[in-house]
Amino acid sequence: MPLVSVRYVRRFIDFIEQRRIGADQFLDGSDLDRTMLDDAEKYLSMNQVCSLLRRARTLLDDERAPFQFGQAVDLNCHGLTGFAQLGQKDYRNLAAMIVQYLRVCVPIMDLEMHYDRASVRVRLVDAWDLGDLRQFVIKIYMGGIHALATLVSRTCFIEFDFPSELGAPAWNRITGGAPVRFQGERNEVAIPLAGDGLLTPDANERIEWAPEDNGMGDAMEMVMRVRCQVIDHPGRDSTLERVAQRLGMSTRSVRRHLALAGYSFSDIRNEVRQSVATRYLSESCLSLDAIAEWLGYSDQASFSKAYRAWTGTTPGEVRRRNRRR
Repeated sequence: MPLVSVRYVRRFIDFIEQRRIGADQFLDGSDLDRTMLDDAEKYLSMNQVCSLLRRARTLLDDERAPFQFGQAVDLNCHGLTGFAQLGQKDYRNLAAMIVQYLRVCVPIMDLEMHYDRASVRVRLVDAWDLGDLRQFVIKIYMGGIHALATLVSRTCFIEFDFPSELGAPAWNRITGGAPVRFQGERNEVAIPLAGDGLLTPDANERIEWAPEDNGMGDAMEMVMRVRCQVIDHPGRDSTLERVAQRLGMSTRSVRRHLALAGYSFSDIRNEVRQSVATRYLSESCLSLDAIAEWLGYSDQASFSKAYRAWTGTTPGEVRRRNRRR
């Protein structure tokens, strides 16, 4: 089953070559070669990914290396450069969009967002039984999340649920001073979004968020909560009634909070569905029927009609355009 784009392997080869490890040495024993990696449309299966990761773990002699690789996977590699979301003024919105993108395009682990008025917490959730590769993969993801978190906040707090032989001080040198905690309860990057303070879970501290006048702070928080619900359930469960039920609120109350912030539920749902659809069309080999079903449409025709209304182009045109690149 095709899973991960070869562009990530190419970036990993660049990374290990900087550490004086040759590409041929890295690819030795796999069914891949440099020529195959030049095919921009090629995706690797989970077995191929695991084989390469085990080889990388053997060749790299620093437990921080996978985290540093994650940091080196920039926006261009992810395909995020140029997306309108990079101009978002609402940083919580930007964080949600980045998480949404990673869930679609690098589906080895799942990601969740947990938030309050002062912070966004991006948390990893096991999606595959990775066995002995689990810590290695988590470090790659956490490095990538840390790098993308710098778009959102000047600092963050990093937590792993396993130990380190090096200890936190050695890790602080590669995190820009961001505190790192090992043997915690989860694998998570906590991003404070108010002021320059630091979120410190050891003391259960929270940065106080100063709500805007007339309840606007609460209203914007509701926008984020609704958006994250739709991101988690973009298909047939993304109705106002279902979202309100999961939030433990009435539909009238959700609608009122959204209106105060200048949003409607349908606007948020269409925004999320358009973004998810574009990423599947651009970065995956899923059929149009499968994408339509995932987003809750009864058939491909209904999905294509909606997508054209959002973007002025058809799903087929987007897929053909990306295949020509």
